[in-house]
Amino acid sequence: MSVTEQKRPTTKRETWGSLRKLPSGRWQARYPAPDGEIYTARTDDDKPLTFLTKTDARTWLAGAHTKIARGDWQPPSAVAARRRAEAAADQARAVGFSEYSERWLAMIRTEPNRSGKKRAVGTVRSYQSKVTGYLVPEFENTPIRDIDEARIRVMTERLDKIPSPLNPRSKFNGVTRPVLIVLMMILRQAARDGITPAAPNVSIPRQEPVRHDADHDASEDVIAPEQVEALYAAAPPEWSIMVLLAAWCQLRRGECLGLQRRDVEWYPDGSATLHVRRQLNANTGDYTDLKSDAGKRSLSVPDLMVDRLREHLLSRVAPEAKAPLVPASPRGSMPLSNTRWGFIWGDVRDNVAGLPPRFRFHDLRHTGLTLFAQEGATLAELMRRGGHSDMRIVLRYQHATMTRDRELACRMSRRVEAAITSALPENGSSGAARDS
Repeated sequence: MSVTEQKRPTTKRETWGSLRKLPSGRWQARYPAPDGEIYTARTDDDKPLTFLTKTDARTWLAGAHTKIARGDWQPPSAVAARRRAEAAADQARAVGFSEYSERWLAMIRTEPNRSGKKRAVGTVRSYQSKVTGYLVPEFENTPIRDIDEARIRVMTERLDKIPSPLNPRSKFNGVTRPVLIVLMMILRQAARDGITPAAPNVSIPRQEPVRHDADHDASEDVIAPEQVEALYAAAPPEWSIMVLLAAWCQLRRGECLGLQRRDVEWYPDGSATLHVRRQLNANTGDYTDLKSDAGKRSLSVPDLMVDRLREHLLSRVAPEAKAPLVPASPRGSMPLSNTRWGFIWGDVRDNVAGLPPRFRFHDLRHTGLTLFAQEGATLAELMRRGGHSDMRIVLRYQHATMTRDRELACRMSRRVEAAITSALPENGSSGAARDS
């Protein structure tokens, strides 16, 4: 017998399948599968499987036969693919909060929001500040699936103890609510990704005033026209137009700084229209789209500031169509930044006596819209003038429209009474006397 014949594997027939001894001395099992193919024994990872003894091989072969009889058999490649998928799912479910939050931030930078629009850079930065400033220090590498309602309550109690930077005496800090909103968004996305079976409930506190006490009346932030004039006089001449744009055109700060020469349309009668088309983003320092489509609007410039606006354009704004209406320097090509105006406004406000505590530049807009409401503007007209997309925000001016409503009701009452009195007989007897 030759050496080759001595090393040739020997095959042993079994009642089902077959066994053969390999040149290495180990045993291999083979069997017919339901799909008509002949398979050799393989591991659950779809790798070749051999046995030390014939008994071990026969035992494995019997197990494979039982699986086929029960209908539990699958091709080794399919079993291996399922195991790999299960292992990947287990690994994904074990992902820590810090790692997943980074993945979530990367996603929201590129994917559109529910309305189909790409999120603004400022919005993403705001979310990131909540993640890195509060959520990651709180949860670190805690697995996402281990963050439950009890764990969230612990964090909420800790957040509530942070004093408000705007008003240390306030019961609310303006931190807890936005941080919990971002956490809720992350956990809901984790549920959609299959990392958790369902997102735990995140109790979002109601929006409460922070700058003032809970009993603060929004009408207290409204100043008189003469105080607006005092702020205009106190501002540096090259930037004083900001006061008028906020108060009498009811613009937001970024909208004021985003205006360009081409946004002012003049008419033969000397009147003007202001077209609000963009904002100067406080986060990026660039021109960006407005927060909503409602922000894009055209406004009639009140007569009281038309001449001042014309003078500002002639003396302080460059002649190019895209020249900033509020430049950093006279006739400059760069707009004044949000940060620099913040410092200027602080000095302007401090130089005017009698203003409400913590009076903001944004309160000039509130003042203007309140006066606009007092002139009888409807809520729809207020929404258009202010560039609001949410009716609930405009309802704060309801007190102003009710004041106007009372004034008109009183005027109507006096007019009706006068008409009734003039129609009475000369003896002045009342209608009640005539009826009797």
